[in-house]
Amino acid sequence: MRPTRSFVHASATVAFIDLAGFSAIADVYGDSTAIGILELFESMVCEALNGYEPPIKWIGDEAMLSFPEPQMAIQALGTLLQACRNEPRLPLTRAGLNHGPVILRAGDLFGSTVNIAARIAALASPGQLLATRAIAEAAAANGIVVTDLGTVALRSVTGDIALYEIEFAPSADPAWIDPVCKMHAPYSAYRRAAPQGPWFCSPRCEEAFRKSPQTYGLPR
Repeated sequence: MRPTRSFVHASATVAFIDLAGFSAIADVYGDSTAIGILELFESMVCEALNGYEPPIKWIGDEAMLSFPEPQMAIQALGTLLQACRNEPRLPLTRAGLNHGPVILRAGDLFGSTVNIAARIAALASPGQLLATRAIAEAAAANGIVVTDLGTVALRSVTGDIALYEIEFAPSADPAWIDPVCKMHAPYSAYRRAAPQGPWFCSPRCEEAFRKSPQTYGLPR
């Protein structure tokens, strides 16, 4: 028997976006609090994508999105990521984008373009959006700040990939990112554990860090 051809070749801009501090929030504040934050994030994603394609799928707290071309991705994500940055109940987001050929099968996307987008998202720091050249060029054409980060080697990807940071909003100051939950000042009261120590959004995050500082890498 021959397998039925049930897939379509296409071109797409693929994005992965997640909440940088989601796992720590679940650990420190409990699963119910984490789910409440996730539901808020999900609703903001759906609202920002009104008029665009819905998310391809959710993987825990990570949304996988697809757009026909980089310009549309820039428009939609500019709205979404700035809204997330202004929402005091959300930790910082991380995002990675790539454009290229994909395979559409059963409502899902497959291929190297998808894999590279996922790898790039995993490299992003809290509050950062990383992308490949086609997306960076579209952003720069719209007057958005783009920084060339050089090339990187990605796991299971042949050849180095040129990487760029796209700034829809000013970069998050690492000195004011809670190392536990990845909330960013000034969304909570300004407070430090010590004059030169990390900033914490609450005593619970400070206590979690004090008990196990090696668990929470300080923001890059």
